[in-house]
Amino acid sequence: MALYIDADACPVKAEAEAVATRLRAHLFMVSNGGLRPSANPLVEMVYVASGADEADKWIAERAGRGDVVVTADIPLAAKCVAAGARVLTHAGEPLTQANIGQILATRDLMADLRAADPFRQGSGKGFTKADRSRFLDALDRLLRAAERDARDD
Repeated sequence: MALYIDADACPVKAEAEAVATRLRAHLFMVSNGGLRPSANPLVEMVYVASGADEADKWIAERAGRGDVVVTADIPLAAKCVAAGARVLTHAGEPLTQANIGQILATRDLMADLRAADPFRQGSGKGFTKADRSRFLDALDRLLRAAERDARDD
């Protein structure tokens, strides 16, 4: 069982490390660089080459059944779900076989709408304390479920 964090723009790295430490899960913080190394022996900092989607590629090649991935990148989430990993956004929303198709389609539609209308460039809502709390609860549940998956294999 491993926890993979798409760490470049993730606002819950510290929370993920705390939960992973409590549950004794190996945590991979994957980024293009610029993150401080952790002294925690359960945390492995993975620095990938600069470039679009390099961190995503690294995670997608490794994540599978019994693992948990934290990302806001919907195409990466879709690949990880297809590989059997449990996926969570930093706002605590689980991405599953049941909802990833619709979320991916909505993402693509919104990208098309933004491309067609240069004035439609909203950045969405801000990250709240409620989002952080929802994330902590959801990550704890998913890691425990992934641990059961790993034991069953």
